Amino acid sequence: MLASGNSNIMVCIGNIIKTVRGEVPYERLLGINPNIIDMPSKYAAVDMTEDIEWLISTYEPRANLKSVDLQSIVAQTGDFLIQAKLNRGETL
Repeated sequence: MLASGNSNIMVCIGNIIKTVRGEVPYERLLGINPNIIDMPSKYAAVDMTEDIEWLISTYEPRANLKSVDLQSIVAQTGDFLIQAKLNRGETL
């Protein structure tokens, strides 16, 4: 969390994407599914995209999501670049 600016939609989406499911005590479904983390990258990308779309639509209803793009930066280490685009032109 940031010291300020946490009400910004893009900051909220970033917080949601950086959370692992099960980390938040009273919101056990909030965050990325940890089972995706150990999957092969070609399967993980599809599942993670679907998971991110569901998370944003569920936990950040102010966001009008246009697309979520995942690109594997280094497949061997599981590093991904996640870009969430909103209909108003903002990109995370």
